[in-house]
Formats: sequence, structure tokens, C-alpha cells
Amino acid sequence: MSGTVPSRLTLLTREGCGLCEEMADELAHLGTRLDLPPIDALDVDSDPEMLRRHGHRIPVLLWDGAPIAVTRLDPGEIERLFRVR
Repeated sequence: MSGTVPSRLTLLTREGCGLCEEMADELAHLGTRLDLPPIDALDVDSDPEMLRRHGHRIPVLLWDGAPIAVTRLDPGEIERLFRVR
């Protein structure tokens, strides 16, 4: 699927989560050179299903609901998944 823009990216976060803030910053930086769509942020504690599935290992970056990064972002993997501008 390299070179295709996903229909939806969601960053699962939690208030006061330093790793979440770090991943959001890294994604913002990558977004300056990759074709990333806007990223929706969702507080994992506000969604019982997401809390059950991912609550203990956040942040999580979801691509159409499937995890592509958990706790740490691998910039090389994100670059592999998305076309460089």
C-alpha cells in the first residue's frame, strides 16, 4: 500500500501522557514532508472500547482502525507507509 494516503489516522492519547505528546510532535514533524492526512486525536479514556483494547499501551497510532505504531513512533516505518512529497 506504499504511496497511498490512508482514509483516516487516529492518535490515541491520554491527558498528561508525555509519550503521547512526543508522538504527536513527531507526527507533526513528519507531516511537513509526508502526505499524511489530518490526524484525529482521541483520549483513550473517553471511549470504553478503545480503553479496553489499547488503554495500557498508549500512545497508539491507528490507520483505519489498525495499529501502525504503539508507544513509540518509527519514522522509517511511517515513511515507508506514506509517499514523500
